[in-house]
Amino acid sequence: MANQNEAGRLKGLFPRGLYGRAALILFLPIVVVTLVVSVMFLQRHFEGVTRQMTASMARELVFVAQLVDHSPSEQDAETAGQAVAIPLELTLDFPATTGAEDQRNFDDFSGRVVIEELRASLPQISAVDLATDDKRVAITMDSRFGPYSVTFDRRRVSASNPHQLLVLMVFTSLLMTGIATIFLRNQLRPIRRLANAAEAYGKGRMVPYRPSGAIEVRSAGTAFLDMRNRLERQNEQRKMMLSGISHDLRTPLTRMRLAVSMMSPEMPPDDEDIAAMDADIAEMNRMVDAFLEYARDDAQDSPPEPVKPAEFLQSVVSGAQRAGQHVVLSRIDGDTEGQATFRRDMLRRALENLIGNATRYGTEVEIDATLGPRSLRIGVEDNGPGIPRDSLEAAMRPFTRLDPARNRNSGQGAGLGLAIAADVARGHGGQLRLGRGERLGGLRAEIVIPR
Repeated sequence: MANQNEAGRLKGLFPRGLYGRAALILFLPIVVVTLVVSVMFLQRHFEGVTRQMTASMARELVFVAQLVDHSPSEQDAETAGQAVAIPLELTLDFPATTGAEDQRNFDDFSGRVVIEELRASLPQISAVDLATDDKRVAITMDSRFGPYSVTFDRRRVSASNPHQLLVLMVFTSLLMTGIATIFLRNQLRPIRRLANAAEAYGKGRMVPYRPSGAIEVRSAGTAFLDMRNRLERQNEQRKMMLSGISHDLRTPLTRMRLAVSMMSPEMPPDDEDIAAMDADIAEMNRMVDAFLEYARDDAQDSPPEPVKPAEFLQSVVSGAQRAGQHVVLSRIDGDTEGQATFRRDMLRRALENLIGNATRYGTEVEIDATLGPRSLRIGVEDNGPGIPRDSLEAAMRPFTRLDPARNRNSGQGAGLGLAIAADVARGHGGQLRLGRGERLGGLRAEIVIPR
């Protein structure tokens, strides 16, 4: 329980938005790398360089101190010291002109190393001043003639401008952070647009949206558009179904109401009236079955599974032939032993609707298939009157009957056969194509789905 509370508190410290989390993931490594490089480089590189330079300088100071200590008099000590200090670019002062304590600025990180190294090499040092003039080093040393001071350029014991690295690193980090921020904002903008479009659609509003951004974001955007279009199409089809039910059922109900109104105890219905009402009831039953079939939930169908198209089509044709339909399987091109992945029940229902339409308006029906490397194409062709080219798109709309091209009296269809087949094809990621058949001359319907 305690671990869960601690985890909850830690989560509260992190950003909740995608932009904040992405920025944290992007910028945290930059900060960590900058700090690690700064600490490691400054502590090891500059400290090591400073120690080497200070040790080299200390040997020169030891030489000067030895000359001073071995001189017979103070005057000789100053003369001998100056004779060596001037060529070595050292300033020697008798007596000492500096303080008696070590001094350095608080931000002088390399000064600590300089003082430590000088004191380790020269025990006679009494004070090291790095603060009075930050560009020079003033050392006070004891001798048998009294204290004296030696000053020299600070650059001889410390790496020049050690803070330039920090400034360069900070500037580079800020520059890269700015560039990364712009890039991150451009990458997250398509995600925000997708989220806004999805949120607006959840509230019943349709906002314009076009997929953009990275490949993954484009894929998500395309999937959202497909889902939104499918939901809108289902809503539109539901409205059309309700409108079609009210329209198509009104005629037989009106006939039955008229027949019932004409009945009376004195005039019972004859056999012809009863047969007519039975026909109206049968017609309404067929319409209701068609509506229910069209509105059937896809979740009730079997999941996609690998199926051999040759065996599947042969079973569909055999079932149609047993039902008295004149259907033949003309050919199967491609790999006849190959497999394709689809929902068997849904595709069977789509083909049965296409075969039903074909046999209703024609006397010969042929089925062919092509199993390609990436797709499965199934064609259903009849010798009927066909559909005009300018009406092919309208023919796939639900509750649409093209009476001039397809004789309405030859069947009692509800105008859903092609719409069901088109929905099944879209549900498999494919499409339904309509055109004029080359062999039989009638309508040719092709379902193309990916393997």
